Amino acid sequence: MSSSNVQVGVVMGSSSDWDTMQHAAAIFQQFGVAFEARVVSAHRMPDDMFAYAEAAEGRGLQAIVAGAGGAAHLPGMLAAKTTVPVLGVPVPSRHLQGVDSLHSIVQMPKGIPVATFAIGAAGAANAALFAVAMLARHDTALRERLHAFRAEQTAMARAMTLPVEPRAGDRA
Repeated sequence: MSSSNVQVGVVMGSSSDWDTMQHAAAIFQQFGVAFEARVVSAHRMPDDMFAYAEAAEGRGLQAIVAGAGGAAHLPGMLAAKTTVPVLGVPVPSRHLQGVDSLHSIVQMPKGIPVATFAIGAAGAANAALFAVAMLARHDTALRERLHAFRAEQTAMARAMTLPVEPRAGDRA
């Protein structure tokens, strides 16, 4: 896909974060949203990270989904260098299971917002769905796909059954 068509950046601090961030990519693929995925480490390649953030708006990016673990500086540092909305995904860490990442991303100082999602795969998928919803505000076809996705989610929930029928006195 040509870089001029890319609407969303999916970035992470390390290739090991792909286990989590692939869930964002899968959502973008499902909805047909053009995205790019790359490693842009806040600590190991800060000049590249700043260049990415500074060029984001000019390249037409509408959102950046940024996953980071541990100290998790990537989403906040990107947000400090661009006005493109940054959606932060805490990547689970070995010792603190991503709670450290969550705290790092969610505690941004006033004036530099990062929308922060749940730790791990659910957070990556929801960050992508949030970006899809943002894009759908100005894209009728994408909005229709999002409505269909939500209707499918509802239908799947309504079709769920439990292994045991409730007793007559337990029914509300």
